[in-house]
Amino acid sequence: MASFRAFLNSPVGPKTTHFWGPVANWGFVVAGLVDMQKPPEMISGNMTAAMCVYSALFMRFAWMVQPRNYLLLACHASNETVQLYQLSRWAKGQGYLSEKKKDEASSQ
Repeated sequence: MASFRAFLNSPVGPKTTHFWGPVANWGFVVAGLVDMQKPPEMISGNMTAAMCVYSALFMRFAWMVQPRNYLLLACHASNETVQLYQLSRWAKGQGYLSEKKKDEASSQ
């Protein structure tokens, strides 16, 4: 019970935004995973790029804040991974990442 009380009253415990911020941010990761069912034409390239920048900035924040917030860092690293995948799907759908190099190599 003493260890639970210590966690409850710690600077990274559930009484602080240091704890609840990352818990709430997992919604971004879940939303990105759900969007994998969308066709690439329905993905917003601008919003996905903005989410990539957002996660990159807050990964740095999670690393620099004292005490370090590893939960927030893991959350934003996961979101960055999902958003970069979605951005690559969007770019392929728009023709920015085409398979030209593979096609040219196979024809030679």
